Amino acid sequence: MPCERTRYQERIVEVGMYFEHEGARLYYDRQGSGAPLLMLHGWGGRADSFLPAIRDFQAVRTVYAVDFPGHGNSPEPPEPWSVTEYMELIRAFIRRMGIEGTDIMAHSFGGRVALLLAATYPEAVGKMVLTGCAGLRPKPSGKKKARTRVYRALRALADNGLTRRLCPKTVERTREALVQKFGSPDYRQLSPAMRRTFNRVIAQDLQPCLRRIQASTLLIWGTEDRDTPLWMGETMEREIPDAALIRFEGAGHFAYLDRYGEFRAIAWKFLIG
Repeated sequence: MPCERTRYQERIVEVGMYFEHEGARLYYDRQGSGAPLLMLHGWGGRADSFLPAIRDFQAVRTVYAVDFPGHGNSPEPPEPWSVTEYMELIRAFIRRMGIEGTDIMAHSFGGRVALLLAATYPEAVGKMVLTGCAGLRPKPSGKKKARTRVYRALRALADNGLTRRLCPKTVERTREALVQKFGSPDYRQLSPAMRRTFNRVIAQDLQPCLRRIQASTLLIWGTEDRDTPLWMGETMEREIPDAALIRFEGAGHFAYLDRYGEFRAIAWKFLIG
């Protein structure tokens, strides 16, 4: 997408820009004027995941919306990443844009990055609105443990030193068949490199970071969220020193879109006043 820059009454629109840092490329849009507001999308999303909020908040804020590497218009990371590498990239982006102390609005995986950023570099973050925020490791159910054991046993039978020497192509096909049967929808659609990144991301438990977060944090959660269950929001409210949790009854993982009018009003009051 070409870069377009226009100014109207000090309002900035920059579409299709790239930020490069240590071999990674980060696509971003910048729109509006005023104090900065950085929007971080969830796994499998992109900057456009926040379109309604971008449309509304750019009236009073300079809104930065990014595509994380491996999503949208941003190429995959140069190697498998964890949350830490994504966080360091966003930290470098904040420095380059000159938006220290930016407020953040984040969903799901974007919340993981925001949590680690706020705990590691408190000076980089102002207030945070986190919705359906990921980052805490759930205890697997008995059913999930059994399913994992079956998957690992089948993979060990299909993929070992002998099978790789005798029929490597069959091994690759069998591994992919097992992924398609046992993997989550998010995982199945990823490239091999992004699957390794996904595994590193979900293995990283951010609960130890929560008590180090200084930013005022508003948590907005759907009570029917199955991807990041409500107990995660309740734990974050309890452990982040300055946090409050608002529940949207009956909403799911995309509570901010399911009930956008309410989300906008609450986030606006918190961020703008």
